[in-house]
Amino acid sequence: MADYDYDLFVIGAGSGGVRASRIAASHGARVAVAEEYRIGGTCVIRGCVPKKMLVYGSHFAEELQDAANYGWTVEGMKFDWAVLRDTVLRDVTRIETAYTATLSNNQVEQYLERATITGPHGVKLASGKEFTAKLILIATGAWPVMPDFPGNEHCITSNEVFHLPEFPKRVVVQGAGYIAMEFAGIFNALGSRVTVINRSDVILRGYDEQLRDRLLQITMARGIEYKFNCPITKVEKQEDGSLLVHAGKLDPIPADVVLIATGRKPNVAGLGLESAGIELGAKGEIPVDKHGRTSTESVFAIGDVTDRIQLTPVAIREGQAFADTQFGGNPHTVDYECVPSAVFSQPPLAAVGLTEGEARNAYGNVKVYSSDFRPMRNVFAERHERGLYKLVVDANTDRILGIHMIGPDSPEILQAAAIAVKAGLKKSDFDATIALHPSMAEELVLMR
Repeated sequence: MADYDYDLFVIGAGSGGVRASRIAASHGARVAVAEEYRIGGTCVIRGCVPKKMLVYGSHFAEELQDAANYGWTVEGMKFDWAVLRDTVLRDVTRIETAYTATLSNNQVEQYLERATITGPHGVKLASGKEFTAKLILIATGAWPVMPDFPGNEHCITSNEVFHLPEFPKRVVVQGAGYIAMEFAGIFNALGSRVTVINRSDVILRGYDEQLRDRLLQITMARGIEYKFNCPITKVEKQEDGSLLVHAGKLDPIPADVVLIATGRKPNVAGLGLESAGIELGAKGEIPVDKHGRTSTESVFAIGDVTDRIQLTPVAIREGQAFADTQFGGNPHTVDYECVPSAVFSQPPLAAVGLTEGEARNAYGNVKVYSSDFRPMRNVFAERHERGLYKLVVDANTDRILGIHMIGPDSPEILQAAAIAVKAGLKKSDFDATIALHPSMAEELVLMR
């Protein structure tokens, strides 16, 4: 490897790239990583971490309203967007600093500029510096999709939403995936009038149908408006700086912010992949094998840029597996079965394994157990929203194929339950477990 400047050059310092860099270096490799924006990538800088902080901030609106029934008197209640925004951004900087320190402590060289591939072993930085590496790892993630319509320059994506100078009174969200539903819930809870516009009549495609229907009912009751089967056709900026949103045959919708959340695409533009003989897949992704290797022997890719499962923990696992396999003498791959996921909507939902429909298609004979209940905290606060838990079970073997939940703290509960599904436990194992009372989680072992 001495013939190369580095054993490994990583392009992209998000969660997957940082993990791969750190682990490869711990195995003794000479590693460099280039990041054109900020160390930490989408999740840390402009994704799941700051978004979850906004979710926490927005929850206080509900909790303060409910406080009276718990004996609290709250006077002078008001919300200051600038305080929440700036606190979130400060914490993002704190986490970025921690990521940077992790790389430095593991002797990973960092180049804070754009890098492109010049060949199977070549990398060039925006400053003009060129390096060679035995292996190149692409971990550039994904980028928000911006539909092409007149006035789209007046819209924002999830990249910009954390930096809004003022809190918007009226928000239009295009899309109905997890990013759209999470931000719709945040702004609705904080006091914005929120309208969700979608090209179809389905929200959160891929999740269990009953959970999707329950979330739709609850969010509508909370005041979120939905306009289905009518994507945005035009956005006009008014003299006062506000926006007018045209969608289908609807009357124009006034807005202060238009958030486009119609999906994310692999971030591959201008990477120079063609110089290494790498062709993109049908969705613009970088095709890889089970070890993350591209069609070029020395070039690998992990994370969202491969468009397998766009989740931060998956990218981290892929980065770990790559480094262990290539530099640690411990070859292994990532198992993509039973990957848990959550939507931090309000209320949140979480799932692992097969949906009821998927299970019936794959196994035919399945049993579905469910618990439709009103969480204790909602009863005491005089909120009528109900939770829903579902167990999807193979009727022939009693093995649990999927767990699906909507209600307070569902993501926290599902993480432990996902272990049971991954381990292939049976419904009888849940039945044999004594309930932890009083809790919402106990519903998982009380379904009959």
